[in-house]
Amino acid sequence: MNRKENRWRSASDFSEIEMQVKELKNWFESHGRTLGFAESCTGGLLSSWITSQAGVSSFFRGSIVSYSGRIKEKVLGVPRHILQCLGEVNLPVALCMAKGARKVLEVDWALSITGVAGPTGGTKEKPLGFVCFALCGPGIDRVEQRYFDGKERMEVQFQSASYGLELLLTTLNCEPKQK
Repeated sequence: MNRKENRWRSASDFSEIEMQVKELKNWFESHGRTLGFAESCTGGLLSSWITSQAGVSSFFRGSIVSYSGRIKEKVLGVPRHILQCLGEVNLPVALCMAKGARKVLEVDWALSITGVAGPTGGTKEKPLGFVCFALCGPGIDRVEQRYFDGKERMEVQFQSASYGLELLLTTLNCEPKQK
């Protein structure tokens, strides 16, 4: 749990992101499924990458940038007692965010990202770079937490959005075939 991941990518790696988005688009179009996000610490960065590609409206329904606990509660349905007891950055909140996004956006798949991007706000238990992810889809609820190295806020945001994209692709490639 103390392991930090160094997943910072340079601007030249945007071509890899572009290829991943195209792969994602191909998967959603070929499977006739829809996608949405609930982003907190990334502030819509992952949504920006998705919408940089033409034609993604065929599967991408949108994103809720739930930067405050109030929006997490009011829009995404995260129970107040979870926010009050555990804070806004933890796996149960990420899972509620993804489930809420799936419901509000009426999508098959929803990914949520909530974390501590810094430069302030980190604690001993949840230091700078601590990020929680949840992915909900047909028959799948998956949660993960990661630590990302980053001296600057944008580094943590970039690594978080990048990991979210990879988590989505990895999970979709393993999705059981529907009968």
